[in-house]
Amino acid sequence: MLRALDDRLPWYRTMPPSRRSAVGLVAQSGITSFIAWHEDPEAQPWIAADVFAAAPRELLRSVSLQQTLQLIRTVVSVFEDRIGGADASMREPILLYSREIAFAAADVYARAAESRGLWDARLEALVVDSILTGEHDDELPSRSAALGWHGRGECAVLVGIAPRQLDVDIIRRRARHVGCDVLVGVQGTRLVVVIGRAASDEEAAGGEPIDFLTIADALAEGFAEGQLVLGPPVPSIVDAAQSAKAALAGFAVADAWRRTPRPVRADDLLPERALAGDPLARRALIRTVYEPLRDHSSDLLATLACYLDTGRSLEATARELFVHPNTVRYRLKRISEIIGWDATGAREALALHTAIILGAIHESSRERAQRSGRAAEPRPPQPSRPGRGRGEGRADGHAGRGRDAVAG
Repeated sequence: MLRALDDRLPWYRTMPPSRRSAVGLVAQSGITSFIAWHEDPEAQPWIAADVFAAAPRELLRSVSLQQTLQLIRTVVSVFEDRIGGADASMREPILLYSREIAFAAADVYARAAESRGLWDARLEALVVDSILTGEHDDELPSRSAALGWHGRGECAVLVGIAPRQLDVDIIRRRARHVGCDVLVGVQGTRLVVVIGRAASDEEAAGGEPIDFLTIADALAEGFAEGQLVLGPPVPSIVDAAQSAKAALAGFAVADAWRRTPRPVRADDLLPERALAGDPLARRALIRTVYEPLRDHSSDLLATLACYLDTGRSLEATARELFVHPNTVRYRLKRISEIIGWDATGAREALALHTAIILGAIHESSRERAQRSGRAAEPRPPQPSRPGRGRGEGRADGHAGRGRDAVAG
């Protein structure tokens, strides 16, 4: 029998000796079980299931269900040739017992798959929770790899409302269709999806990588109706907490924008996030709008502030700055080239106005802190001036007044 396994099953020949021995032990257990079952057919339920009890647990992870069925087919074929050929009455018991063995094998692998599925679900929830809280460690890449994460390069976090009947397969099917990996987690009423591009370098070389907003639009079917916010892309899953923080902050204020698109980037909600107290949004607006204009030219910053304060009126801005309206147009064009924001649009004007206000507050706070620091610095002690003692001075005074009296 072992010779037949070696001849007919190529994967069996490449197995380590310990695994080959375990497979032979299972085959021998099956033959012994068949003899016991043939003598007492009433023992069928427990004897068929007991065949795989002798297999070590490592064997289940190294031998697939397909290989197990090939093993059963080979053993039954050898057994049937040697015994069924000599006694035709044994063919039917062999076929009946092989059917029970096949069902027992399927049951073993089904229970193992169910257990693995539950474990994967718990591990996936742990990974997503660690990303949301930002408390991940060095094991995050290995844990995500254990879940089948093949994302290469950038990733982003998508936050929306969880449906009442969540079907994760819809999200995973859509993700495979657009060529990305996903990790799915439910946090209360929120559904969180970590997205990573899974296309290989060869596939990516054929064209531009798919945009995360396009991926989010493809995954929107798996979410309930409501706001859907996409965090900014980050270099890898280790940095996914930054994208998650922005996405959660945007999701909390998305209703404040009356015409919020679905899905929407978290960076498109910077004004609302900043007004709600999000420190990431405030720093982003100051860093991307206020500081570049301040460092480039004070005239550009003053022109933008005046343009927004006058209700985006070119003539009013020109009169207040004592320049020609064409000069205001030129400066607004330069502002758009420097920071990438167009002040003539209502939505972008709101973001720019918020950035200027936050930048002015930041500058004044820093100046006050500097002045307070200088005022709090201890002054060096002043050296004492040389002079006569207190008693000596009184004596001189009396002596002087005495001389004046004599002179008088």
